[in-house]
Amino acid sequence: MIERLSVSIGGKDLIFETGRIAKQAHGSVLVIQGEAMVLSCVCVSPDVKPQQDFFPLTVEYREKSSSAGRIPGNFFRREGRPSEREILVSRLTDRPIRPLFPKEFLNEVQVFSTVFSAHNENNPDVMSINGASAALHISKVPFHGPIGAVRVGLFDGEFVVNPPMPDMARSQLDLVIAGTRNAILMVEGQADEVSEETMVKALEFGHEYIKQICDTIEELRRRVGVEKMAYAPREILPDVEGHVANLTADRLTEIMSIAEKHPREEALEDLHEEVLETLDVQYGEELFEQRKAQISELFHEAVRNVMRRQILENNVRIDGRRPDEIRPITIEVGVFPRAHGSALFTRGETQAIVTTTLGTSRDEQRLDELTGEEFRRFMLHYNFPPYSVGEVRPIRGPGRREIGHGKLAERALEKMLPFDDESSFPYTVRVLSDITESNGSSSMATVCGGTLSLMDAGVPIKAPVAGIAMGLVKEGDKATILSDILGAEDHLGDMDFKVCGTAKGITAFQMDVKIEGISSDLMRQALEQARVGRLHILNKMLEVLPQPRPEISPYAPRIYTIQIPIDSIREVIGPGGKVVREIQTKTGAEIEIEDDGTVNVAAVNEEQARAAIDMIREITAMPEVGQIYRGTVSRLMNFGAFVTILGNKEGLVHISELSPNHVREVSDVVKVGDEINVKVTEIDKMGRLNLSKIQADRELGLVPDAPPVSDGYRSRDRSARDGDRGGRPHNAARPRNRDRNDRDRGRRR
Repeated sequence: MIERLSVSIGGKDLIFETGRIAKQAHGSVLVIQGEAMVLSCVCVSPDVKPQQDFFPLTVEYREKSSSAGRIPGNFFRREGRPSEREILVSRLTDRPIRPLFPKEFLNEVQVFSTVFSAHNENNPDVMSINGASAALHISKVPFHGPIGAVRVGLFDGEFVVNPPMPDMARSQLDLVIAGTRNAILMVEGQADEVSEETMVKALEFGHEYIKQICDTIEELRRRVGVEKMAYAPREILPDVEGHVANLTADRLTEIMSIAEKHPREEALEDLHEEVLETLDVQYGEELFEQRKAQISELFHEAVRNVMRRQILENNVRIDGRRPDEIRPITIEVGVFPRAHGSALFTRGETQAIVTTTLGTSRDEQRLDELTGEEFRRFMLHYNFPPYSVGEVRPIRGPGRREIGHGKLAERALEKMLPFDDESSFPYTVRVLSDITESNGSSSMATVCGGTLSLMDAGVPIKAPVAGIAMGLVKEGDKATILSDILGAEDHLGDMDFKVCGTAKGITAFQMDVKIEGISSDLMRQALEQARVGRLHILNKMLEVLPQPRPEISPYAPRIYTIQIPIDSIREVIGPGGKVVREIQTKTGAEIEIEDDGTVNVAAVNEEQARAAIDMIREITAMPEVGQIYRGTVSRLMNFGAFVTILGNKEGLVHISELSPNHVREVSDVVKVGDEINVKVTEIDKMGRLNLSKIQADRELGLVPDAPPVSDGYRSRDRSARDGDRGGRPHNAARPRNRDRNDRDRGRRR
């Protein structure tokens, strides 16, 4: 049976359909908005794998090129490995649903969303979240949902829900919000220095629409939902719980006060092994094996409780800090002399080496998206090598976490780059962050280090950006917000809340919670505490580098921009690119020509760039009558020589204008390839140039200022003329009118 339900979100119908497609999946929902369609399917394994102690949830999102009427642009012409966007949307779908599964449920679950129809009007990312929520809720999978998701934009002070994709370029805010009917679970977005109060209002605005979506999914479940599958809750044996508590109570408080990460983790591991060995002897081998997993679970629960109790009751964190205290910060810039810009940013036990590289428009990243080709001038890449946490693991390509963290930092910095006026800053920019130590907030260290490396590279950013990760510990009515969280506080706490921004406002935002949402008042308090912490970090950064370097690195390409007439583009490029390649070969510069006549000349030094610019200006310059130019002899005729001036403009020096002396053969005076001075004596109605070597040489003082000797062509004394030519037949010298005809034929050739 096919069921369709719709809800109006911002004046547009959001439709949920089930029962027509993918009926063998344990749950499938087709989400439709306008002409965009996303199918979300859910499947669950019937059994838990032996000895499994974690919840294996995988969430995949895929885009089909056919959904936009396109053939994939890769070599194989089919969809391959997931793109960066597909990975980011997979994470976006995963994060709000993951906290809503029962803790005891360990069956493997897979959520798969596919875009089958794409339209530039409606973004499929929020549709994927809504589809996953609906498919899970109507399936047999235990799920404490549903959730809903919307995008919020800000236009001229007004919030808009799910605005059209083309309009987002002018929005001050791009915020994806997901949550249950009662609270917000996940936020991800980018902003143009909006205030904390504006951010809270945006969250409250979006949550009202989330409630409507949740109500619609609830109604869909009432109509077609199936009974949830049973799962065995893990029974905690009182005697085991008591034994673990007795063996750990006195020791854990002391261990959880060790400030350094590795000594603390080693002490915890030693205590864990000691508890296992003691209970192994106490229970006997057979009973111990039955209870081993529960013993480890209770141990880690005890660690969590001690950490949270210290914070809630004593306002003391693992490393002894107050809840709002920032770890010590040290900064170095210009660390690597050959990098265009570099910074070493250390905050506590988290450290990032961040470098900036400047390139030309040829270095832009080309993206084959559903909407067509896109080009990206700014890229930020984040690497998390295993040595940063003292581990050994295989080295492979960037994982989902690395791509997600890099994208967050990229969004934080992107709005501050000087890309508004391409002519003043025509560079492509790549920022690379390598995490060399990690104990919480490595993505925020990337933001801070990225700002400093950009400034060290001489990039005139609009304002410096800093980032801070906030945490939360909440038990009942008690709640404590933590600034600049450690890795353990992220793992054992209730929230990971990252805020990036300038002194003026927020530029990027990401929040995940492990509890069933947080209130607006708590969100407002967290944002204010994050603002204070962000300003503290910014002050530390500006003490080291108060403003961008006045000049870019000497190893970065110098890019100079000039404008040429559109009609001259073809002349600068030349047939098959011959002219522009010749300029690049002679000068060593790189030349890029835009359709509007903008020319970017990139070179490692100013001399190379100026040489290339001079050659381009010479080609595009228009010759003037009476001006003297340096030209190259391009071809010889019996009536004169053709000379190329100003790059590619050819004119004729008649044989009578080559020398003040009598000229028998043109080749007696000039040869192809010779460089000579010529004066423009005439530009006829056809635009043809008549040139004179004699007049140019006279004005430059290279020949005496005297009337030229007759060349004999105007003489009616044929015998004298023939005698001067060494007794040649009289037809060896052509009449002047025939010379003109030949000259015209030469021009036509």
